[in-house]
Amino acid sequence: MDWQTLLNRERLGKTLHSPEELGRSPFHKDHDRIIFSGAFRRLGRKTQVHPVSSNDHIHTRLTHSLEVSCVGRSLGMRVGETLRSALPEWCDPSDLGMVVQSAFLSRGICS
Repeated sequence: MDWQTLLNRERLGKTLHSPEELGRSPFHKDHDRIIFSGAFRRLGRKTQVHPVSSNDHIHTRLTHSLEVSCVGRSLGMRVGETLRSALPEWCDPSDLGMVVQSAFLSRGICS
């Protein structure tokens, strides 16, 4: 795999700020775009479990997506540690964790 191509810091569209502004990587900015999107917030109005359940512990799809994305971040960081020597010089294992976390959040919007 060509990690240099897969983990690209360049984004489409107009860039208003420097890539590493305020210590936020492009991957963190992508994650924030998902969190602040209307489509993601709408997941709070969709139940993950049928509302006529016998217990009162009902998850929304928003809660489920957030929980699953945290697991994804941990897995991504562990894989990043394993692949550290193959990753681009500028890429940190936490960046890979953020990419996986964002992918898991996006999956909630699409399903």
